[in-house]
Amino acid sequence: MEGSLGAPTRHNIPWQSEDWYDEAALEAELRRVYDICHGCRRCFNLCDSFPLLFDMIDESENEEVDDLSSADLKAVVDACTLCDMCFMTKCPYVPPHEFDLDFPHLMLRHRAVEHRKGKTSLADRELAKMTRNGKAGTVLSGAANWATSESNGLTRPLMEAVVGIDARAHVPPFRESPFANSAQAVVPAPNPDGPAFGRKVILYAGCHDNFNDATPGEAAMKVLAHNGLQVRVEYPDCCGMPKLENGDMAAVANAAERISGYFAPLIAEGWDIVPLTTSCALMLKFEWPLIEPDNAQVELLSKHTFDVSEYIVALSKETGLAPIAPMAKTIGVHFACHARAQNMGPKAMEMLRLIPEAKPQLTDRCSGHGGKWGIFKQNFDTALKVGRPTGRALTKTDPDMIVSECPLAGPHLRQVIEASGKEPPSRIGHPIEVMALAYAL
Repeated sequence: MEGSLGAPTRHNIPWQSEDWYDEAALEAELRRVYDICHGCRRCFNLCDSFPLLFDMIDESENEEVDDLSSADLKAVVDACTLCDMCFMTKCPYVPPHEFDLDFPHLMLRHRAVEHRKGKTSLADRELAKMTRNGKAGTVLSGAANWATSESNGLTRPLMEAVVGIDARAHVPPFRESPFANSAQAVVPAPNPDGPAFGRKVILYAGCHDNFNDATPGEAAMKVLAHNGLQVRVEYPDCCGMPKLENGDMAAVANAAERISGYFAPLIAEGWDIVPLTTSCALMLKFEWPLIEPDNAQVELLSKHTFDVSEYIVALSKETGLAPIAPMAKTIGVHFACHARAQNMGPKAMEMLRLIPEAKPQLTDRCSGHGGKWGIFKQNFDTALKVGRPTGRALTKTDPDMIVSECPLAGPHLRQVIEASGKEPPSRIGHPIEVMALAYAL
């Protein structure tokens, strides 16, 4: 039977069970799932995993999954960006369907087995150490930004040869100091006339906002304070998404335990938690509870965590927002994969519709970047190819501005648009920046 009458659900991830790491059982499950995908093929136009899988099957002797080697099975895993779009938008066989198919978490299982065997590449392991890298990058921001600039013909080819980062790929520049360290000196006092006066919110500055680009955080800080909220910025540590991409389950569980423990007493004091990055929100709200299902603090944090756009929309309904001046602009809105994976609907669109006369236009395709996946030499051209339809859709009506809820998707989409021969906008920022602009903050 195709489809299910029950709402899609996800199982807890049994990463502490030895059975989960059994390689024969894993290969059997890969072949079972790939065979279902082969018979369905609805995901042919998502990431490169599915076209790769289908082409290998079609070109095999018997056109069957049984013809594929273990290396072929792994190639499909390597092409997955863990965007979750197959699970969220395409697959009719997700739990509670009897086929019980969760493709992204099966890819995660394979990576966890590989990681346990010490097969995660050195570059992947080191790039995933976000807090260490961010602290070093801010201290050495001048030299680091010079070395990582795409225009640096000396160091970027060297980085490509040694680390494997494509010389063309955008690498986020570093701030001179972490956002969480400097924010408290500039955070606005809550507006006593704001409709949400009396509420308190913590902006969880993910790695990108904290160490690279705090523009969305600064905008969120101003918009929320203008509406009466007491705001503070915290960065206890990285949420662990880059290590999840590596299959480093123990490290992700450790981050979940420590960060949820950090936020638990603050939640008890009445603070809401709003991550500034969609991937961080996804981790806190959904992935951590599946990895640490018996941790009460993880569950508590999950229930008190809100995406930025989601939080503004909720405020508009619960307390109302301060008056917003009309802004007659067309806005191309990229619905980022990890915003969509939060299963909350296109909240950025809802938020931007709160601006009188604004005309947001939604594009709900993947940018192709896939976290750190898209910057590697072996993936960059594929990342551009996957993002090409997204770039075309965003620029089709020549909007006044383009935004994305993903901080990595924005610069990547600029490169996609430029590669298509069009002039990209000077910035593809977060939708909350448009709200700040509408408020003239």
